[in-house]
Amino acid sequence: MLELLDLRERGERLEAIRPEIDPTVSETVQRILQRVFVEGDEVLIELAQRFDDADLTRSGLMVRREDFAVAEHETPDDLKWALDALIDRMRELHARQLPTEWWEEDRDGVRYGEIVRPIRAVGCYVPGGRALYPSSVCMTVVPAVVAGVPEIVLCTPPRADGTIHPAVLYAAKRSGTTYVAKTGGAQAIAAMAYGTETIPQVDRIVGPGNAYVTEAKRQLCGTVGIDALAGPSELAIVTDGDVDPEVVALDLIAQAEHDPQARTYLITTEEAVIAKVGSALEQAVAEAGRRDIVDAALAGSRGVLVRDLAHAATVVDDLAPEHLLVLLADPEAFLETVSVAGAIFLGEWSAVPFGDYGVASNHVLPTSGTARFSSGLRASDYVTVRSVVQMTAGAAARHAGAAATIANAEGLVGHAKAVEARRDRA
Repeated sequence: MLELLDLRERGERLEAIRPEIDPTVSETVQRILQRVFVEGDEVLIELAQRFDDADLTRSGLMVRREDFAVAEHETPDDLKWALDALIDRMRELHARQLPTEWWEEDRDGVRYGEIVRPIRAVGCYVPGGRALYPSSVCMTVVPAVVAGVPEIVLCTPPRADGTIHPAVLYAAKRSGTTYVAKTGGAQAIAAMAYGTETIPQVDRIVGPGNAYVTEAKRQLCGTVGIDALAGPSELAIVTDGDVDPEVVALDLIAQAEHDPQARTYLITTEEAVIAKVGSALEQAVAEAGRRDIVDAALAGSRGVLVRDLAHAATVVDDLAPEHLLVLLADPEAFLETVSVAGAIFLGEWSAVPFGDYGVASNHVLPTSGTARFSSGLRASDYVTVRSVVQMTAGAAARHAGAAATIANAEGLVGHAKAVEARRDRA
């Protein structure tokens, strides 16, 4: 079940899989965006009927106050407790991530610094379809609340009866969402980017989604702020010979059940480990839930054989995986050799699903090799940092000569005159 890739002979590399843009998806999304821009709520209701088999003509696009009360009543107590605990952990985590304001005044009479302000309105997308994701509500909304965003819009696909699952609504209410709209797919991204009769326009959109959601975010990037272009979920496990194959098999299955295109890699220095895990995987899959999804994902799994742990670190950095699980006797030593991964889990007790449910990590993470240049979702993604400069007359006079010299060298005579005017008036 684990296809063997032997990279030992020449210390070969393994590149991240970067999804290609499907022209049919791109064209479909472009049409949807144009329709939402022109038709607003009307097309959202139409597409909810087409894609979600949901009739919103009576219940409307927006979740009402009484719907939240019903959701709280219908959500089981143990799930409410678990979601409340997740929200608390997210608040504590994200409170550590906000940039701080600062001011400095130098001897030249220049007072300068940076001020931090929350984004005016944020849109959070929470997918539906294959699974239920109240955890993704918490992951996207809580950092916005921590950052002080005054308006938070959440979009998620409706069920066939035109409602949102109670657990999702409970998480939305407890997390601090301002509005919840019953719309999904590319049309939800367009609605938040452009605004409609009932859905407020936002300044930044966050949250994962399918190929149509990702393509909509790509096409709207620049019209609205976008967190990332998400691809299929990924996991790389690094281990040597001292590992429980049954536990590794369960870790691979946990990742595979996200998506049929999820990518899993077992990177090891010991060929026997790949065989043992492959055997354990066959037995564990027989009892797996979401079997069709797991089977499809594991068909693309790889057992990667490397020369040594230094080679393993190179392979990890080339893959830039969304999740990295280090199952070694000294995982911290290996951590020192790795530069690129979305979130890193050290040691046998640190199962990746703990991070999925808010134990010290947000689960909105970079995929498709983008961990090379981006990070997981953070509270700092919901604020802007502005430079502020205040100069005295003396400071303007002292700095004008150098500034004017550079401006003239660049052919920007107006720049030079603007600073020289301050010098002459000082």
